[in-house]
Amino acid sequence: MNKPAIAIDLGGTKIKIGLVQGNTILAGTAIDAHSGNGLQERLPFVAAAIQALLAQQNLTVTDIAGVGMAVPGIVDSVQKRILSIDKKFGDAPGIDFESWCTNALGLTLAIENDARTALIGEWKFGKAKAVDNVVLITLGTGVGSSAVIEGKLLRGKHFTAGILGGHSVINYKGTVCNCGNTGCVETEAATWSIGAKVKAHPAFAASTLANECLIDFESIFRLANEEDFLAKQMRDESLDVWAACAINLIHAYDPEMVLVSGGIMASSSYIIPYLQQKTDAHAWTPWGKVKIESASYPDAAALLGAGYLVTNE
Repeated sequence: MNKPAIAIDLGGTKIKIGLVQGNTILAGTAIDAHSGNGLQERLPFVAAAIQALLAQQNLTVTDIAGVGMAVPGIVDSVQKRILSIDKKFGDAPGIDFESWCTNALGLTLAIENDARTALIGEWKFGKAKAVDNVVLITLGTGVGSSAVIEGKLLRGKHFTAGILGGHSVINYKGTVCNCGNTGCVETEAATWSIGAKVKAHPAFAASTLANECLIDFESIFRLANEEDFLAKQMRDESLDVWAACAINLIHAYDPEMVLVSGGIMASSSYIIPYLQQKTDAHAWTPWGKVKIESASYPDAAALLGAGYLVTNE
């Protein structure tokens, strides 16, 4: 059996670390990301957390195949560099991760965009297993995407292929996105943007959303279930945004299946049937209907995929 790998998922709030072997996370830990302060200052804490995790399992680095890192940005997986990253860990493009991994841990490194590693986890071990054409959408702080086409992970010449679904334009008269474009999927319905959108609505003061300490999709779906008129409007508009994103990805990549993952999928029992109905009605797929499915590993797929890259690429 292959040696286990160390997998790191660079989230904006938490940096998750797992000891991964195949489709199993043998052990895991997490540290605060403090992503607004950059990544360089967190790397010693990441290394210390890895060493502590190994010690807990009575392992040393000689028992480990390598390190896989999932990154919320555009990644050159060949040169093992972060090319561009949006807001979080702003200093990351200047860091030599391969040297850090060698010097701090004595291990080799695989590095990839987090939506791609999440799709790898689902493609190799989850609902997309044995599916040769599949797209993943992640609904969380932002909106991510990735694609496997004809049995190959899509990366592209400049490493952006498939991962910018959240930055496809669905409202050219919309607001400016973090990426500099106008009317992206993310500006219309992502956790980072939804609070401002709700508060700007003329009916906000009369809505029970005005009583919430935090306006996010948990509160929107909860209050929509309680028949709050603005929460229902925001919920339904967001669902239409995500459906448009799914249809754009279907038209671009011709998948058999679209997997939906991310923190918002706590409301999957409502989201998945809605997206299925919309894509059935509006995606131009004369061969049949694309399956819309919730991901098997919404919290762990990126770690599983990062581990897989260490031992299989």
